[in-house]
Amino acid sequence: MEIELARHCLEFALRNGATAVRITLNKTVTDLVGILNGEVDKVSHSLDRSLQIALFVDGRYGAFSSNRLEKEELEEFVRKAIGTVRMLEEDKFRRLPEAGRKVKDAMTGMEPGLYDPASSEVDEAFRRDMALKLSLWKEKEALEKGFTILGEESEYSDTVSDMVVLDSEGLFARHSETSFEIVTEYTIAAPDGRLFSGYWWDASWRLADIDPESCARKALDRTVEQMNPLGVPGGKYNVVVDSECASRLLSPVLSALGGFAVQQKNSFLADKLGEKVFPENMTLVDLPREAGRMGARLFDSEGVATREMPVIDHGVVKTFFLNTYIAGKMGMEPTVEDSTRVRLMPVGECKNGDELMAAVGEGILITGFNGGNSNSATGDFSYGIEGFFFQGGRIVHPVRELLMTGNFVSLWNELSLVADDARPCMEKQIPSLAFGSVDISA
Repeated sequence: MEIELARHCLEFALRNGATAVRITLNKTVTDLVGILNGEVDKVSHSLDRSLQIALFVDGRYGAFSSNRLEKEELEEFVRKAIGTVRMLEEDKFRRLPEAGRKVKDAMTGMEPGLYDPASSEVDEAFRRDMALKLSLWKEKEALEKGFTILGEESEYSDTVSDMVVLDSEGLFARHSETSFEIVTEYTIAAPDGRLFSGYWWDASWRLADIDPESCARKALDRTVEQMNPLGVPGGKYNVVVDSECASRLLSPVLSALGGFAVQQKNSFLADKLGEKVFPENMTLVDLPREAGRMGARLFDSEGVATREMPVIDHGVVKTFFLNTYIAGKMGMEPTVEDSTRVRLMPVGECKNGDELMAAVGEGILITGFNGGNSNSATGDFSYGIEGFFFQGGRIVHPVRELLMTGNFVSLWNELSLVADDARPCMEKQIPSLAFGSVDISA
């Protein structure tokens, strides 16, 4: 029904003066059960529907959105939107993508292999049971050995989402997926009265992959491991970054490769396309079409087909993420709007963070970032970190309230090893990383 309504809006817009139209229809259903200290604390059900319409009218452009999906209301909405676009300045770079770039193999939404039919059998009783399995509160007294559990919060949620993109040149593209997510967070008190918080989470498009009991125990273990932290003197350290948080160091690089940032000169990589900026051992690829993997996408928001491509190849910047509009303004060939499922290729023989520590010998293992900021134009950054000091390849004691500073280009040029332990639940496949000579201050 919604798809037919979207087609009607498209045709109505063309009849009322639009020269080209793109419509995106989104529908998302999410159910959530929250647990607080062993008891059900929150239950929610949400249904979100929206219709977004991009209107090209006599060389002008405007984008509008509505969640009132009634035929008569949408007709009036589209009519007024066209009138608004006519008042805007002309923009010669606004147009639909070329036909040859548009996706042809996303007709059912099931092609990426991210939809689990088991979602249709999930009911409230099942959700409640899954959420309660995320709680260790009933075992509290047995677990408290040298610490006190002050609070426990857990959530289970499942989502079914469906997106359809169609335009006035015949595009029809669909993406459907399911998502199951769990998280548990603890707050504990150490014998000296200091408080520590920690969490663990997991997610998958496949329900069978979700294991709430192990998630809860991992969350508590990670919290307890933080107790009795000791300081370390400021200086330059070898650093191993856990795969749970390693994407924090890559996301600013991907943002710097984004078309809008590059076009606005708000990117430290703005003039670096084709240049060797990063080390020889750094290769990053975009693998959006790996079916059955979190983050798989066959098309971007314009309906342009995604493809496997190098982003950084042995240190050379190979790709900017340029949609049709930004590419036109820059006089460059368009690519896709954004990265989807990037993967940093392994360096060395280490499989995980433990093996990285053994190879590095001594340094700081970072397991979390606490605030901080970065400058998108220069690449300078300053992040609070927490984790562990390790020596002889083994953890010696926790550390916290440390500051990691530097520049992303300089940091990545200190990359020494890349493991092969990226978490399957993450769209960006960034494994544990090892860097040398990183500035750490207390």
